Amino acid sequence: MIAAMNTRLSDLLWEHDPNGLLVVDRALEVHMVNPAFCGLFRTTREEALGRPAVELIGDVGDFRGAFENGGEIRRGEQTHPQLGLHLHRLVFPVPEEEKVAAIFVDLSREWKQRQQLKALREELAKDVRDVVDRQMAVAQEIAGLLGEATATTKVALLRLLESIERERE
Repeated sequence: MIAAMNTRLSDLLWEHDPNGLLVVDRALEVHMVNPAFCGLFRTTREEALGRPAVELIGDVGDFRGAFENGGEIRRGEQTHPQLGLHLHRLVFPVPEEEKVAAIFVDLSREWKQRQQLKALREELAKDVRDVVDRQMAVAQEIAGLLGEATATTKVALLRLLESIERERE
């Protein structure tokens, strides 16, 4: 009874997990996929099953590594530009089944937000540089005008002083 319930629960979790789940056999052909995987990689379960995993996900080196080394492989963020995806991938062996499974976590929205924030920061930095450059140009122009006016005033005052000193003599 408990085993049947656990199997049903496992099936429900498999079907409703928001992460893409993939299982391949030793030939690196797709053995199982969940609906989230099909959505991410724009395929159907029927199209995916039995197909070489490389055709769906590209690089399968981690899968080979998990078969050979028997260990878990965590792959940092990976981009699949043709699908507009940015994913985190965890690959691990299932030795008793002679399979390797992978979990694909979709980070596309967060990645796009980071890219937009980065672009916004770059644009703001450019705007700040432009404002500072314009202010420096205005300050230099004002300084030049003040310097000119000061020099003109000095010349006029010196002439006035000379004139006053001549009258005293």
